[in-house]
Amino acid sequence: MNTLDLANYGPVIPVIVINRVEDAVPMAEALLAGGIRVLEVTLRTSCALAGMEAIAKALPEAIMGSGTVRNLKDAQASKDVGCQFAVSPGYTSELGRFTREIGLPLLPGVSTGSEIMMANADDYYFLKLFPAVAVGGINLLKGFSGPFGDVKFCPTGGVTVETASQFLALPNVVVCGGTWLTPADAVARGDWAHITKLAKEASAIKPA
Repeated sequence: MNTLDLANYGPVIPVIVINRVEDAVPMAEALLAGGIRVLEVTLRTSCALAGMEAIAKALPEAIMGSGTVRNLKDAQASKDVGCQFAVSPGYTSELGRFTREIGLPLLPGVSTGSEIMMANADDYYFLKLFPAVAVGGINLLKGFSGPFGDVKFCPTGGVTVETASQFLALPNVVVCGGTWLTPADAVARGDWAHITKLAKEASAIKPA
């Protein structure tokens, strides 16, 4: 799989934090019911890998990836539990080479021109801008469009349901990452219907 293909499945990739393994499958089911097939589960909790493995086994129709992949150990563990892609908050050539070796497509994170050039040198041209809003958001992406006209971005970090359409209107943005689809309070109370509603709204977002 080419990570750029992820954009074909909808305008938003949810950035998910799993705090309880038992929430993983019903949460994923709720997102799928709302039209979201691509799921990024972050490696930010001790049960994240177990949650990913549960999703991979129960819902093969989901396109599941791991987020917050920072090193080779993270990448290998993600591959082992069934992830189909990985997302990193930054980029190193070591990580880029290793994910290719193990057949785990990588969406590398960048926030500066130098980081974009490092990723490009290793033939990565679809990149995550992170943390998008904090480092300049829409204005930064407009600035990058000149010198990096052949690079496509997935802005993540601070993007909201209200601003996603503005990001998607940029010619170098093909999909957004969003944390708002799985709010912690809704997950904690098992309000899967609310998450399906948010997923439906996200699936319907159009460029402004």
